[in-house]
Amino acid sequence: MIEMTEQILETLKNQYGAAAADRLVAYLDGVLEWNEHINLTAIRDREEALSKHILDSLSCAALPEFRQAERVIDIGTGGGFPGVPLAIVAPDKAFVLVDGTRKKLRVIDDLTSQLGITNVQTVHARAEELAKDPEYAAQFDLCVSRAVADLKVLAGWCLPFVKRGGFLIAYKGAKAEQEADAARTTLRKCGAEVSRIETVQIAGAGADEHNLVVIRKK
Repeated sequence: MIEMTEQILETLKNQYGAAAADRLVAYLDGVLEWNEHINLTAIRDREEALSKHILDSLSCAALPEFRQAERVIDIGTGGGFPGVPLAIVAPDKAFVLVDGTRKKLRVIDDLTSQLGITNVQTVHARAEELAKDPEYAAQFDLCVSRAVADLKVLAGWCLPFVKRGGFLIAYKGAKAEQEADAARTTLRKCGAEVSRIETVQIAGAGADEHNLVVIRKK
């Protein structure tokens, strides 16, 4: 167990530098500490959380759609995943994290303030309502969302925030392809299409399959 934790920490340092790795771990530890009082995550084991929250959140960081984006919105952020880890490794980008549970956002605000993470803004709202606000509608290069809803539903929530030519990256499990097939009609109505599905390997995640469904708004 200790070996896997050390391996994950070493990977984070090698890929993102020691300062970012320290912040990633400090943020996760803060979430796990708050989790004793507020239900932020069902994962309570630190090693499992490093894998399934930090590494999984960062699995899109190398994709060109993420690297080229300047403004990113995270719909249904929960405990700040994937938004906060992505913000830590990409301080040049601006992130808006949206959730319908205010107390979760207060935790994110508290932890990002403590850690000096200045490129994150939280918004307490339902996605369907926020998408009607001109300050947010079609204003983002990229939308990310993780473990929130079936892709057919998720696309309807997320794509209104994406600029024409921008992208939605949906974090999905083993049924990513089936969900993508079932969502094609909805995507077409939203003026979007599946660009590709990336299968990613997450250290420490066991046999769980992780996929990123990359959707382009035409």
